[in-house]
Amino acid sequence: MQRRHDRKSSKNRDQFTEQEKRSKINHSKSSVGKHEVLSWTTATKQSLCLMWQKVKAQLLLSMSFLVAVFWCCRRLYSFLAQLLKRYVFIMQTLIFHTVAYVRNLSVLTEVDLLGYSAREWKGETKQAKHMREAYAELFWNRHIEYLRQVRRDNYCVLRAVLFQIFSQGIPFPSWMKERDILKLPEKLLYSQGCNWIQQYSFGPERYTGPNAFGKLRKCMETLKTNWTEISATKDHEERGNLCNTLFSDENKEHRLYEAIKFIMLYEVVEAYEQIKNREEPVHNLFSLLLARDSSSDPLSFMMNHLNFIGDSICLDQVELFLLGYVLEVKIRVYRLHKFNTEEFQVNYPDEYRREWNEISLLTEDDRYYHIPLFRT
Repeated sequence: MQRRHDRKSSKNRDQFTEQEKRSKINHSKSSVGKHEVLSWTTATKQSLCLMWQKVKAQLLLSMSFLVAVFWCCRRLYSFLAQLLKRYVFIMQTLIFHTVAYVRNLSVLTEVDLLGYSAREWKGETKQAKHMREAYAELFWNRHIEYLRQVRRDNYCVLRAVLFQIFSQGIPFPSWMKERDILKLPEKLLYSQGCNWIQQYSFGPERYTGPNAFGKLRKCMETLKTNWTEISATKDHEERGNLCNTLFSDENKEHRLYEAIKFIMLYEVVEAYEQIKNREEPVHNLFSLLLARDSSSDPLSFMMNHLNFIGDSICLDQVELFLLGYVLEVKIRVYRLHKFNTEEFQVNYPDEYRREWNEISLLTEDDRYYHIPLFRT
């Protein structure tokens, strides 16, 4: 019995030992499993960290590259924009000159003053050096940077003066606002009995006879209509377009100049009547003009001077005084052939009112004139 009990006890111990072994084995397996999980998590985290470090480095490199590309693109865009702007300007200038040629534009767009001087006065002759020095004086000391070339014909000075009056939007002279200039031919012909105006010549059209009155009326209408429209235009660009259109129409241009010539004649007739009747004193320029043998009265002034303007001669110095007076503008003329003398810069008329507008001309020979443009 004792043996049976010992066997049972031995058997129980063996079972307990077996359970304990199994428990230890299970615990060991559990510990190994937890350790494997922890090791996998740590390894994953480390992998992710390494991967992020690499991605982060790549991202920073990519961002730096993109910033550099953006900066380069911006610089390239700025350079191309400037290049395109210059190209457009050059093309516009070429197109304008082409259109001007096709449209017969009589006042061209501005050109560089010193560049024009270098092209026109090449060589080392005394005259060429003198002219280049005169142009340099205008550029450096008179602040003239550009010039507009004016067609060289016998209407040249009238064209240069009237173009500036229109392009600057200068209004009618005060005396023209008080009178209807359309009635001036009628007044001269009928009220003052000047039948001799039938001998008036319209530039190259030397004689029109009885048609003179009707033609003068059309000339005055053209002047009044265009002057009124252009001076009322406040936008500078739009006014410039109107001037370009007007000064590309030769027939209208000639009517404008003939109207100005007739207004000059009308003023001479008025002054002559005042002198003859010993009325109120007249401007000194009329005394100077009528003191010439070739223009001692209005008829001789018309026959010997005005009738040839636009055909074979331009205005002379005395007539420039008269032109400035009747239009109420101070005409400043730079006479390049008179450089280094007191006559290099002359005002027409020399006596003028403070409220008169000022325009400028440039001439190399007192025959053909261009328009100087000042730096702004």
